[in-house]
Amino acid sequence: MATLRGESVDRPAVCFYEIDGYRQRSDDPDPYNIYTHPSWQPLLTLAREQSDRIVMCDVPFRDAPPDALAGLRRVEVIEQGDSRTTVTTIRCGDRVLTERGRRDRDLDTTWIYEHLLKDTADLEAFLALPAEEFGGTPDPEPILKVERELGDSGIVLIDTADPLCQAAALFNMATFTVIALTEVKLFRQLLDRFAATLLPRTEAIARALPGRLWRIYGPEYASPPYLPPRLFREYVVHYVRPMVESIQRYGGFARLHCHGKLRAILDDIASTGCVGLDPIEPPPQGDVELSYVQERYGEQMVLFGNLEASELEFLPSAEFAQRIARALREGRGPRGRGLVLMPSSCPYGRQLPELALRNYEKMVEMVQAEI
Repeated sequence: MATLRGESVDRPAVCFYEIDGYRQRSDDPDPYNIYTHPSWQPLLTLAREQSDRIVMCDVPFRDAPPDALAGLRRVEVIEQGDSRTTVTTIRCGDRVLTERGRRDRDLDTTWIYEHLLKDTADLEAFLALPAEEFGGTPDPEPILKVERELGDSGIVLIDTADPLCQAAALFNMATFTVIALTEVKLFRQLLDRFAATLLPRTEAIARALPGRLWRIYGPEYASPPYLPPRLFREYVVHYVRPMVESIQRYGGFARLHCHGKLRAILDDIASTGCVGLDPIEPPPQGDVELSYVQERYGEQMVLFGNLEASELEFLPSAEFAQRIARALREGRGPRGRGLVLMPSSCPYGRQLPELALRNYEKMVEMVQAEI
């Protein structure tokens, strides 16, 4: 919290991103729970005992309005071998929209291999459906429970998509980029539909749970090379700025999540008013060095990053230590708010590679050496 406030700290914070040793339950017998494998236990212990945990949380609502699509949506779950397929269909008049996603037992992720909307006709049909209504009251107790159990070992993070993330995820990437580039007016209608509930929801949660760290994810869908900066401003800044204002009106800290190439949109990211940015991927995944971001935007934003997840898993520890040293050196400056050393993602296979564990340990070791 001192880092978020721009105060002096005795060392940089070190966070393992999604790996917090809190949400990953080794005692959960679900066959799709990869964290029961013995290889994960040393890392979960390390996260609990020696990392600065940031636990991502959703906020439930009491008395929320009924699902506007309840009578039109059908969800079927199919178990086959070591995979689980979820098929979602929505009836739009004489048109049926279909999405298919697959989860494998040894991978902690879901792959959407058929997206709900395939073309502009599907989009127009979706826009004609009844829209979700905002309502209800945020229930803060689950967040307060996490905070009580964390004690001084970490903080919660309220996690939310932006309207672009909700919209873009309805399409495969190729279809999304074409429609977003060529059908701007129509795509804005889709964004407005999601913003109509997402913005008041953000305001209500920020008021009920002031002073927390937030993550807003989705802006990367409009980053280069997918879309030009002018559409980043139209599809991201226009909608994210009011979200940031709500969060920070109640003393919260808004952190923008954006993978990939940032150089051409950093001014636009800063214009949202956010006070945090992650994961600031180094080249060649990104196109900007951490020192560049720190020098130009470090007074406004805490920098979260910038260790590449693939290097965390596969780079020999001596070389990975050089990446850590560079991030520690470049991420802090005389006028900067601070740095949280963090990878861009985390492993998601059932068996954690021994090298990845060694590199996580190296992160902690080098940060503690800063004291």
